[in-house]
Amino acid sequence: MRDGVGASCVVTPAGPWPNVLEFLKARFDKVPPIQWEERLAREDVTDDQGCVVRPEQPLQPGQRLYYFRSLATEDPIPFEANVLWQDAHLLVVDKPHFLPVLPSGKYLQETVLVRLKRAMGLEDLSPLHRIDRDTAGLVLFSLQRASRADYQELFRTRQIHKTYEAIAPWNPALQWPISRASRIAPAEHFMQQCEVPGTPNSLTHISVIETSAPLARYCLRPITGLRHQLRVHMAALGLHLVNDGIYPVLTPEGATDFTRPLQLLARSIAFTDPLTGKDHVFHSQRSLLSLAELASAGR
Repeated sequence: MRDGVGASCVVTPAGPWPNVLEFLKARFDKVPPIQWEERLAREDVTDDQGCVVRPEQPLQPGQRLYYFRSLATEDPIPFEANVLWQDAHLLVVDKPHFLPVLPSGKYLQETVLVRLKRAMGLEDLSPLHRIDRDTAGLVLFSLQRASRADYQELFRTRQIHKTYEAIAPWNPALQWPISRASRIAPAEHFMQQCEVPGTPNSLTHISVIETSAPLARYCLRPITGLRHQLRVHMAALGLHLVNDGIYPVLTPEGATDFTRPLQLLARSIAFTDPLTGKDHVFHSQRSLLSLAELASAGR
């Protein structure tokens, strides 16, 4: 681990590249070639024996190369995640809006995982699930590789019970509560999902907490955990979440407005610990805006 970032790995295939440098430049064609030259010159690329890899070294198919991902520049995200609970195996984190859970794309240091690894020195820390960058609320992290599979099994077998809170338009004409079951698949744009014909692969139970026209506060209980499931199901009902930058219209890249957080919160999570048999229920300490505040702001 380096500055909170774990090493990335790539396995070399058979191919026409004469050496390691040419392979890396071709394999990661969106990374400026000078960056690979600099990494290799700094001896920042190693093999699975921990030996430094030289740029002119002939490529060997099946070899594992390890490197540390870095970004030349990264915009700071002015919000912090809070640790709510920790034992020898689990870490429960309350994430703010806008902060990604995992490194991806233009986010590396400005992620929950890397910030926690750096601050707490937890090299084996790994999220057991994730929530969208735009969503606030609870995320569970595994602290030990040895017990990680036990907790992952809870998610696989749907023994984790999650409750979300959301604010969206109010429609009294719909028959409440609603159980939305549909088939969700990738949409035309890679950032979006959509409902399509076919056997349902997603299910969300939706109920109303309070109303104040033209908005309402909803309780969402996802039974399945598909990408953007809650946002897609609400949008399909004509209830687009307040300040949603993806549904129905995709916000242009770089247009993030920290004053307009998505009104979606992972409010609670409950499960029986597979190691101790203890029942856990955790609640986010964060909150969404009031319906009156949103209505007065015209959102």
